[in-house]
Amino acid sequence: MSFLIPFIIGVIITAISLLIISKIPFLGIEVDGVGKALLSGVVFGVLSWLLGWMAGSKILNVLTLGLLWLVVNTIIFGLSAWIVEGFRLRNGILSAILGAIALTFVNSVLFKILSLVFPTVVPAI
Repeated sequence: MSFLIPFIIGVIITAISLLIISKIPFLGIEVDGVGKALLSGVVFGVLSWLLGWMAGSKILNVLTLGLLWLVVNTIIFGLSAWIVEGFRLRNGILSAILGAIALTFVNSVLFKILSLVFPTVVPAI
């Protein structure tokens, strides 16, 4: 059960991040509302857990200069849009790539802010 609180926090942060990046027009990301963003956050969390082992190798990350994480996150982004009705990528793979980059950046900023405000709840990045 110790994984549940970090998972819920991650889902909420991802949902907020998705709502933020959906307001950036050139990314081509559409989210129909808070409920769809939360559902997408759950799907992101589960897919990250399932596919995260692919990019978990430090050797592979060094050899690919970190691009493996970008590929895995792009796949997760595209799969999430495919699974969740109400979460769309207008520009296909380009939206998935840009969305993965933007989501990583916004998530990092929000997690950092949250870890500064609640240091005992969220570990620092």
